[in-house]
Amino acid sequence: MSISDIIEAYLKEIFKSKGDEMIEIKRNEMADHFECVPSQINYVINTRFTVERGYLIESKRGGGGYIRIIRIEHRDDSHLIDDIIKLINPEVSQQVAENVLERLYNKEIITKREEKIILSAIDRETLAVKLPYRDEIRARILTNIFSTLKYMK
Repeated sequence: MSISDIIEAYLKEIFKSKGDEMIEIKRNEMADHFECVPSQINYVINTRFTVERGYLIESKRGGGGYIRIIRIEHRDDSHLIDDIIKLINPEVSQQVAENVLERLYNKEIITKREEKIILSAIDRETLAVKLPYRDEIRARILTNIFSTLKYMK
């Protein structure tokens, strides 16, 4: 397990233990706790706590600064899918698509099997066309899949 995985798990455990939709951390204190550089904390937050994974980030710099991580909650699966469709259009990178699918799996909207099937269909090797067309095609495929999911639930 990498230090990034450990930091991510730690932050998610804070969410779970607090039962809250928001946590505040101090970057330097976290870096001291994990004996790493503060930029490692930034890396984890910027790559593991993204909008497509269901989080918003607010920060205040300076001596009393903090990083606030807010978990986005939706009223129901239908609203979540609508927001994801807006997020991925008109184009979506493979990494963002992977993050979205992981979120849908974690929310139990799709199964692990469905996640893997969709990932194989939207992979850059499968969609062997040049950018930006590849990202546009990926967004169209996912939009159709998600629209179908929305009305099947």
